Order: sequence, then structure tokens, then C-alpha cells
Amino acid sequence: MSEQSNDYKVVVFGAGGVGKSSLVLRFVKGTFRESYIPTIEDTYWQVISCDKSICTLQITDATGSHQFPAMQRLSISKGHAFILVYSITSHQSLEELRPIYEQICQIKGDLESIPIMLVGNKNDENQNREVESSEGEAMAKMWKCAFMETSAKLNHNLKELFQELLNLEKRRTVNLHIDGKNNKQQQRKEKLKGKCVVM
Repeated sequence: MSEQSNDYKVVVFGAGGVGKSSLVLRFVKGTFRESYIPTIEDTYWQVISCDKSICTLQITDATGSHQFPAMQRLSISKGHAFILVYSITSHQSLEELRPIYEQICQIKGDLESIPIMLVGNKNDENQNREVESSEGEAMAKMWKCAFMETSAKLNHNLKELFQELLNLEKRRTVNLHIDGKNNKQQQRKEKLKGKCVVM
């Protein structure tokens, strides 16, 4: 039970090349890489505020291929929240989310209390758009989940995406912003950076 209180596990699913890793890296590290490197599974951590205390947002960037069904099942069973990513430039990538969504339903059962975001990434590539926003919204309505379009490249809606996902969590109060006390500690650390302190 202690694991649950300190970690909030978000799993990011989607077909290969839709920009899952770019979304996560842009959010966690503020960086964007142009080249596509396939991911087996990567996990990133971010400190967040949870039930007025500090906890760790653990973001698992899951594989985009179907070669690892056992890993996928494990990620789903351990996940507290899910981000399902497709590229607005690929209709196929939206379709590939169906079996993943069905598997989440199967493993998690009642999805009423499970935060899920459907995300159309690459909305900076409007000229190559294959999936209209309305289509993404309709799919989200059908799946009873939230919907947002993002651009990892332009850093558009990324903080909003993760905050919105945390807002959907009903069992706990989870927030990207850490309360004032810790911000002061952070500011103090920032001030001390680059200065010698004699203890």
C-alpha cells in the first residue's frame, strides 16, 4: 500500500512514431529530439504534490510495437492513469489504440475511476492532418475519456495534458504544483546554486 501513496503511475501508449517519447521527454526534461528512436520501455520520474504531501509521478513510455504483450499487460495492471497517443497525421495510429483501450478495460474493469486521456499529437503538422479534432473528440466520448491535442515539438498543451490527467484522479488530490513550503526550499536551493556554503 505504501507504494500507492508515494508513486502515481502514468502509462503512455500509442503506435510507433506518434511521438510518445517526445511528449514525455518534453514534459519531464524540456527537450525535443527530431530523430525517431524506437522505445522498448522507458520510465521517467517527476516530483509532484499528492494529498498535500510529495509523491513521485512515474511516467512509463511503453513500447509502440505489439511484440511485448506481457509487458503491456504488466504496465496496464500497475498503472493508475493512461495517456493514449495517436498522431493527427496518421489515421492508422488512432485505430491502433482500440486494442490497447480494450485491454485496459479488460484488466482494470470499471474505468469510471481510471483517468484516461486520448491525445492527438503533432498538431503542428496541420498540413498533413488525417484525423480531424472532431474525430478524436468523438472517439474520446465513446471511450468516456478526456481529449486533447498536443505538439511535443512546439511544447503545446503538454503541462496542461499532465495536469488535466491528474485532475481526473478522484481518489487522491494530485497536482503538478508543489505547495509553497517546497517551493521556498526550491528557491533556496536555486539561490545557493553556484555559491560555496561553509557548514
